[in-house]
Parts: sequence; structure tokens; C-alpha cells
Amino acid sequence: MGLHPIIAAAALPGAQAPTRGEGTSWLQTIQNYGYDGFMLIGLFLLGAMMVGVASHAYGVYHDIHEGKKKWRDLGLTAVVGICLIGVGIFMVTKATGVL
Repeated sequence: MGLHPIIAAAALPGAQAPTRGEGTSWLQTIQNYGYDGFMLIGLFLLGAMMVGVASHAYGVYHDIHEGKKKWRDLGLTAVVGICLIGVGIFMVTKATGVL
């Protein structure tokens, strides 16, 4: 009994269906997976936008302490950054409605 390896038969989970369902044909299923892929790309783009705005704001904050910029520049950066992120979210939301 010690010479025989123990067989592990774990039940692995199956693939998840796309968020819009599997569809009635293979083409519709591929389209639904494509929708999920575009949603993921949109999420990455919005994340990159947020990182870009935060990086720029940090640079402005650094320039304030060096005397190159003023606090109003940081406020303006925050307002414009929030507006850009809001427009980005709006555009990604509208773009997913087209798919």
C-alpha cells in the first residue's frame, strides 16, 4: 500500500460563462466573451488614467515645495484630473453600450 501513489482527483471548477450569458450559438458566445474583454480593457485604461492623474498631481506637489508652483496649481490639477476621470468613465460606459 505504501508503494502505490495516492491519486488526487480534485474537481476543478469549470469555465465561467460570460456576463451576458453563453448565447444560443458559438458566435454569440464569442461576442459575449469579446464584450467582457473590452470591459477589461476599459477598466485598465481607466486605471492608467487614474495613475496618470495621481502622478501629475504628485509632481505638482513636489514643485510646490521647490517654489516652482503654487497651491492653486495643485487645486487646478485636482479639478481637471477629476473631470478627466469622469469623462473617461462616461466614455467607457457609453462604449460598452455600443457593443
